[in-house]
Amino acid sequence: MRTLIDLEDKAVAALDRLAREENVSRSALIREAVADLLQRREKPRMETAFGLWAGSDREVDGVAYQRSLREEW
Repeated sequence: MRTLIDLEDKAVAALDRLAREENVSRSALIREAVADLLQRREKPRMETAFGLWAGSDREVDGVAYQRSLREEW
């Protein structure tokens, strides 16, 4: 998908320089940068789910907890 973005002249010059050094297109560098940004921003959200009950006063065995939930049905 094509997207139009506005960049400062310095940023474009730096991208062009880096693209020449790495022998890739400016678009490839921008795609890589966007992918890196999205990965960094999404990772913390996923990790927040792990250990939600850690340190809480609810020390329940996972299997026992599942059984108690099933008994409610």
